[in-house]
Amino acid sequence: MALFKPKLRVRRMTDLKPEALRRLGVRALLLDIDNTMTTHNNPEPAEGVREWLDLMRAEGFLLMVVSNNNGERVRKFAALLGLAFESAAKKPLPVGLRHACQRLGVQPREAAVIGDQIFTDVMGGNLLGAYTVMTEVYEPESMLLFKCKRACERFIMKFWKD
Repeated sequence: MALFKPKLRVRRMTDLKPEALRRLGVRALLLDIDNTMTTHNNPEPAEGVREWLDLMRAEGFLLMVVSNNNGERVRKFAALLGLAFESAAKKPLPVGLRHACQRLGVQPREAAVIGDQIFTDVMGGNLLGAYTVMTEVYEPESMLLFKCKRACERFIMKFWKD
């Protein structure tokens, strides 16, 4: 079950404080988009995301968007925030996350993978050996595939002991 459990759970990505991440040895933040920085398929970041990214940059963290989404969606969103990106990352396979670490010049143990899904972000980050942070979703997705995935996630979370 450890493969499916994040090291930390937060309501929003913006709840993370630079000092706490620094104490963990984190130097780079690998960020999911949908339901992590905004609602699903929304072209605009959620309230407070821009300011939080500016704070993290000012604190010296390396930032990159790492998403399974298509190149056009990821490119536009990342460009809006002035971030580098990896699209079609193939999470939970660690290949895209590993490539992001290489591009940023950090070891996986120096990266935090931040996202809303157990079977992509958390599992991929844990396979990579990164620090994993799971956020709550901004709003539930309406597609059947997502509803099934979320039901499986709720089942797994019943076994977590915090």
